[in-house]
Amino acid sequence: MIKKRFVTLDVMRGLTVAFMCLVNNPGTWSKVYPPLRHAAWFGCTPTDLVFPFFVFCMGCAMAFSLAKFGSLSREAAWKITKRGLGIFLVGLLLNLYPFYPYNVHDETWTFAQNYGYWLQHKRILGVLQRIGLSYIIAGFVILGLKKNVKKISLAALGLFVVYTAVLVIFQGPSGGPFSIEGTFAPKIDIAVFGEDHLYRRYLAPDGNRYWFDPEGLWGSLTGACTAILGFLSGTMIRNSQLSYGEAPTEKDSPIGVVARLAMASAASLAAAMVLSIWIPLCKPLWTPSYVLYAGGWAMLVLAVLSYLIDVKGYEKPFTPAKIFGMNALAAFVFSGVLAKTFGWIGWNPSKYFTANEFTSLIYAILFVCVVFCFSWILYRKKIFIKL
Repeated sequence: MIKKRFVTLDVMRGLTVAFMCLVNNPGTWSKVYPPLRHAAWFGCTPTDLVFPFFVFCMGCAMAFSLAKFGSLSREAAWKITKRGLGIFLVGLLLNLYPFYPYNVHDETWTFAQNYGYWLQHKRILGVLQRIGLSYIIAGFVILGLKKNVKKISLAALGLFVVYTAVLVIFQGPSGGPFSIEGTFAPKIDIAVFGEDHLYRRYLAPDGNRYWFDPEGLWGSLTGACTAILGFLSGTMIRNSQLSYGEAPTEKDSPIGVVARLAMASAASLAAAMVLSIWIPLCKPLWTPSYVLYAGGWAMLVLAVLSYLIDVKGYEKPFTPAKIFGMNALAAFVFSGVLAKTFGWIGWNPSKYFTANEFTSLIYAILFVCVVFCFSWILYRKKIFIKL
């Protein structure tokens, strides 16, 4: 049964990575179906659920990967820090790839001058960086509180309060604490990294551009809360007595776990809707209401997959997703390297897939198929890349 528990998680992680590759690589950004676009600022589209699903899956896996640690020992702290910083470094290297400026900033400059300018304007943060930092924060909270579910839940609530209080107290003179004009979050990133190392001037709903990084440092606090939701969900599965070959109680049977996940999903979604009255859903800021909303959907998907795989035994139809999920990090990095390589060699899919949203989607699907082939080769060779 342990194997099936991991298969369920692999499938969910694989579906998440496949969808992430799909939405990140359209044939042209000018022709994309609305559900495959991010919300401009407030709100949440299906695409806005992809990233938190990935963080949720990471948290779910922590229920298993941290199983041998009962508290925050020196060994545990080192393991958490090493893995989190390793993920951060992989993300930074992906930002730097192909490691030199193939678009010259000034043709009158020497290579060294252009290279220096390029380094001074490279983004430091990113998707994997957010995941790495969230992993470290969540790991220290989980083991620091000795895996006590109630205390961990209260700690997540505390992170919500601290996150919100800082944005409210230090909000700008206009726009409100959760608007791009008034939020305090980018000031933290600018103070630490400088404007030139942020994402870019972020296009806001009002048509203006602001210095803002959607994977900024402050959002890592609530990113950790998404991981904690995953950990609590993974703990439900891991604690199922069937995993240990014993006669299960009703609540710890596979169908009991599915029911508990579904109820937790409904509670999280309801809480998100109520909280959004005061704190709007906003992926760029990773607001508390967004954490609960995305986490609610993630728990529902996990419940459905657990029902289909663990209860009904429908594992085989999900084999492609499992293959993706068993090398999720490698698949994500490969997709980023592949897309950047196309830009490096000057091949632009927009020249061939700009007719309409459908042709743009066709290219995205083909891109996912290429990434799947890469994952399938690793799977066939029994190569599983982990940090």
